[in-house]
Amino acid sequence: MKTTSHYTFVDYASQAYSALVLVLILFFHNQTVPHWGWLAAAHLAGLAVVHGLVRWTGGGWPARVVDFLRHFYPVPFYLWFFCETGHLNLMFFPEYMDPLAIRWDQAIFGGQPSVLFMDRLPWLPLSEIFYASYFSYYFIVVGMGVTLFLRDRGQFFHYISVVSFVFYLCYVVYIFLPIIGPRVFFQPINGYILPEAFRRMSPSDIYPEAVRKGVAFHVMGWLYGIFESPGAALPSSHVAVAICTVHFSFRYLRRIRYPHLVLGTLVCLSTLYCRYHYAVDVLAGVITAAVLIPLGNRLYFRFQKSAGQPMPAPLPCCQ
Repeated sequence: MKTTSHYTFVDYASQAYSALVLVLILFFHNQTVPHWGWLAAAHLAGLAVVHGLVRWTGGGWPARVVDFLRHFYPVPFYLWFFCETGHLNLMFFPEYMDPLAIRWDQAIFGGQPSVLFMDRLPWLPLSEIFYASYFSYYFIVVGMGVTLFLRDRGQFFHYISVVSFVFYLCYVVYIFLPIIGPRVFFQPINGYILPEAFRRMSPSDIYPEAVRKGVAFHVMGWLYGIFESPGAALPSSHVAVAICTVHFSFRYLRRIRYPHLVLGTLVCLSTLYCRYHYAVDVLAGVITAAVLIPLGNRLYFRFQKSAGQPMPAPLPCCQ
């Protein structure tokens, strides 16, 4: 499948998300979004860039540069849109809604699994495995894309389209449902202090000493200090997108499907063990994947058919 000079499903999904957020910024910005004008301008520029990449394909730019940007522009968009949700998610609610998620965990599980998991298993080797698994997520998402890009452009467009669809819909929820995650049991996040009545629901008030000795623990702490977006917890995009990558390894990269399944499972468990998500966030991530992956596939194939584009086929089971 050649790089196309017309809009594909992923282009429409990216443009639709950017346009939606632009409208939200223009009509609903308040004192919590002091730089709303710059954000709006960035979205206008993003819309123009995507449109330009689509139209310039096969044009006067160096072909390889345009080809690469045409395929991979959604990846930096993921980071930009994710970080941006932290600037927008108090437009509709005056404060973070972690008490709601904590009450849900308490009602469903009879406690706080996001704290108890680590408290019950405070072993350095285990914690390093979970923190390293959580970190590996970033390489899995990009690595799957690069592998499929080098093998088959049709399979790549299918992958990037559905992954983008899952990411963008998670981001929409973050803007309207700001939940930070269980780290607020232990420290203020973005100026938010969890009410005392809810802090008492945590059976622990510190991270276990053995866990705090880990290298991966400190690496993730450093990364979260730079890139984390407060209020982007429910549903867990880590869980939803990790499941999505496993889905595509079973479809297109079957030689690695079972090791990938194991790693994907560790990624999902690590979101809970490492105290980045409440149990309801993880559950919501699983449900999100179960709903959006089939829906994304259906929309992608319907769009391909209506546009007269070839359909990527699964590889034989031995490949």
